[in-house]
Amino acid sequence: MFGIPDEEFGQSVMAVIQPSDGSDVATLADDIRGFADTRLARFKVPSTIEFRDELPREASGKLKKRLLRDPYWE
Repeated sequence: MFGIPDEEFGQSVMAVIQPSDGSDVATLADDIRGFADTRLARFKVPSTIEFRDELPREASGKLKKRLLRDPYWE
C-alpha cells in the first residue's frame, strides 16, 4: 500500500496485489476492503486496488515499491 495523488485530499491509499493463481479478483477486492474496514480507520482503507500478474522485486525478493508508486507521481 502507498499514497497516490488525490485532488480532494492530496493523497489517497492504493494497494497493488499479486493474487494467487485461480483467484477471482472481483471477489478478492471486496474481501480486502471488507477486511480493512473492520481493522483500519476509514482513511487508511485503500480507495484503489490494482491486481498485477507480477510485482517488481529485488534479487533478494524484497518489493520495489518505488517502481509501483513513481508512475502516479509523474
